[in-house]
Amino acid sequence: MKLAVYQPDIAANLGAIIRIGACFGAAIHVIEPCGFPFSAKPLRRSAMDYFDIAKIVHHDSWDDFAAANKGGRMILLSTKGRCELWGFAFRPDDFLLLGQESAGVPSEVADSCAETVKIPMPGPGRSLNVAVSAGIALSEAMRQTR
Repeated sequence: MKLAVYQPDIAANLGAIIRIGACFGAAIHVIEPCGFPFSAKPLRRSAMDYFDIAKIVHHDSWDDFAAANKGGRMILLSTKGRCELWGFAFRPDDFLLLGQESAGVPSEVADSCAETVKIPMPGPGRSLNVAVSAGIALSEAMRQTR
């Protein structure tokens, strides 16, 4: 199971995702351009010492990422998902794709995904923080595929 983060806007959120990936043993693929300089310094503040133990794979663009990762199924997490997280059947080689905090992913990226999955939220909120969503979805995917 792998996390892919499309053009993240907020360093603190990517840092939290790096920490989640390290704790779950999932690689984190960061797809540029980021909304901040991609370097260890701003990420270490939120990722703490997990930055050094996480498997981080850096990609210069969506095209570079897509060309390098043809083997795994791309599952987009979105508030507009067609399928609810609890009803989706994950596979061990899946990529869980997270979009930008401010804009999600463009339609051509969404169209290239095998499925779009949403986390059901029965409360009045409209969305979860991207790092919180990553943790919830990765936990469910790993529960299913362990």
